[in-house]
Amino acid sequence: MNTIPPWMADLEEADLTFAKKFILASGSLKEVAAQYGVSYPTVRLRLDRLIQKIQLSEAAEADPYVLLVKRLAVDDKLDFNTAKILIDAYREMKKGD
Repeated sequence: MNTIPPWMADLEEADLTFAKKFILASGSLKEVAAQYGVSYPTVRLRLDRLIQKIQLSEAAEADPYVLLVKRLAVDDKLDFNTAKILIDAYREMKKGD
């Protein structure tokens, strides 16, 4: 029975498509950039964000709130400084429980 690893199941369709194109291009960021019609730095940034998403999925931290805040930061829906403030405040609050 084939099961999808949790880190892969957490990815959005666009991320999976990007990963597939990257693999089929044998890891050539230049080739992927040409396929998407964007610059090399744009593809590099997208790959870095995909790596961050995968790392978040594999993190030992299983707290859904912390993972949500980190994912929002990775997806540029929340800046990293704000994410850190929220996570730190949440952890302090949890210590008091």
